[in-house]
Amino acid sequence: MIFHTDNLRRFCLVRVGVAALSAVILAGCQATNGSVDDPMSAPAKMVLPTKTGIVLDSLPKAARPLDVAVYTFPDLTGQNKENDNFALFSHALTQGGADILADVLTKAGGGGWFNVIERNGLQPLLQERQIIQNTRLAVLGAKAPGLPALRFAGVILEGGIIGYDTNETTGGIGANYLGIGANTQYRQDVVTVALRAVSVQTGRVLASVTTTKTLYSTLLQASVFKYFSANKIFQDEMGYTRNSPATLAVRESIQLAVYSLIFEGVKNHLWKFKDEAAGTAFMRKLDEEQRAATFAVPVTPARAS
Repeated sequence: MIFHTDNLRRFCLVRVGVAALSAVILAGCQATNGSVDDPMSAPAKMVLPTKTGIVLDSLPKAARPLDVAVYTFPDLTGQNKENDNFALFSHALTQGGADILADVLTKAGGGGWFNVIERNGLQPLLQERQIIQNTRLAVLGAKAPGLPALRFAGVILEGGIIGYDTNETTGGIGANYLGIGANTQYRQDVVTVALRAVSVQTGRVLASVTTTKTLYSTLLQASVFKYFSANKIFQDEMGYTRNSPATLAVRESIQLAVYSLIFEGVKNHLWKFKDEAAGTAFMRKLDEEQRAATFAVPVTPARAS
């Protein structure tokens, strides 16, 4: 088979590229999963703070921390992960909403807003207390001291993940010229969270808020398809996909819900800041941000009858 000089040069470059790629793949296969030398292994790390979480943690402390209990914070959407090829029964959203809410509450205002009472794992707690008491009785007899009483909450926080709207907005753009092209696609999903504070003594809903968080998914692709000769074809493809983590979106929605719930209670004189001047400044800033984010809706004046 006879090659022209340019075709031969291109063919050699392709062969070199394939050989280099094969060497990288083989080297990666030889690495042990989780080892120090594994380039695909990353160490565990703490959850990165969100913008909403930073603002929530920096809130001025409450005049008196609230004793709150969280029993459940379920995923009420009932949605499974999307898959066009076969049935997939994995949940689309996290089932650990109560754990996320408890973590957010303990960090609010630097830990100065809520005393979170354990209720999500109440049965193991009661069982462990019973084991301790039985052990004391077995060792010390009737003189065994009892355990202190469990702390009770004045407010129960209830709610859940009430919405997960997928493909709310989709789109893309691309171009191709002489076998060389690129395209991009995007998708927008929305997570909705509801949270309310309920008085234990009266059962009245003291405050209620609903928050949303938008998730973005993007796909970038590029491809090359060229003929070098009648039986020599060069094809190359590469791409990059970025999906917003759904669990992180749920966490930020819960953080905003707790943040808004605090301010709803302050407005309704249910609780207050320890430093009222600093609290007033935060309230003023929140109102300004809400007014700036609100779209003006033209209202037609009513005609006199």
